[in-house]
Amino acid sequence: MVASQLGLPAFSGFAALREQGARMSSNQSPRIHPTAIISAEAELADSVVVGAHAVIEGKVTIGPDCVLRPHALVCGPLTMGRGNIVYSGAVLGERPQHLKYNDEPTSTEIGDYNIFREQVTIHRGTTHSMRTKVGNRNFFMVNSHVGHDCTIGNNCILTNGCLVGGHCTLADNVYLSGNSAVNQFVRIGRLAMLSGLSATTKDIPPFVVQQYIDTVVGINVIGMRRAGLTQEQINAVRQAFRILFREGLTLSAAMARLEQELGAVDVAQEIITFLQHCPKGINFMRGRGREAA
Repeated sequence: MVASQLGLPAFSGFAALREQGARMSSNQSPRIHPTAIISAEAELADSVVVGAHAVIEGKVTIGPDCVLRPHALVCGPLTMGRGNIVYSGAVLGERPQHLKYNDEPTSTEIGDYNIFREQVTIHRGTTHSMRTKVGNRNFFMVNSHVGHDCTIGNNCILTNGCLVGGHCTLADNVYLSGNSAVNQFVRIGRLAMLSGLSATTKDIPPFVVQQYIDTVVGINVIGMRRAGLTQEQINAVRQAFRILFREGLTLSAAMARLEQELGAVDVAQEIITFLQHCPKGINFMRGRGREAA
């Protein structure tokens, strides 16, 4: 794995891209290219920029300082906050890829300062949750996909070609490497990482790194440091990882040990709380000769 990819603060391009969007859109009425197609139901804040051949379809609300690059497609019902940049070929809010979806009025909610690079697809919800939700300051790189009914937290990075199935939940600062895949209904905890060309069919606890198929390999130390966790917190995560993955305990026994030995530490309690809501179970380390709990 590349060390520079393990934490959001290391990516210096966010500030430059946001500044670029602000320069393009500040202090003026919406700038709409004459070839763009804008629904009569759409509401665009002052300072929005819409590029050539972009399409805004249906009931869409776009907040200040957003930029839609040429050939972007945004479909309502959708709301978008401030300072988002949608690059060419990205499709946000289109109908979900779900055989039972019947054009119900589901929606997509997007927060502030997200970046959607070329060919990114974000599908709106089904009647299961009625919405797909994206938080703030996330970076969706080229060809990444987020399926219906997903919830994406803040400061996540989804790199080129990664796939997130329907009904998934990503907490803050999750990192999905290139061409990785997340099975439907999976939850990924804060500051967890899925390495390139890897996949998971089960939940990934906070701070954990997975590689290959359903294989835990370690903890995201660099990401934790860059996110501002103290050495005491990182040491507690190390201890929790040892109990959970190296002691040969069942999941229930490991959780009891975590509560007993580390329950007073916030990051350990975060892991425990996550594990209490894992109906799909979690994966274990490679070479342990046991099934996931």
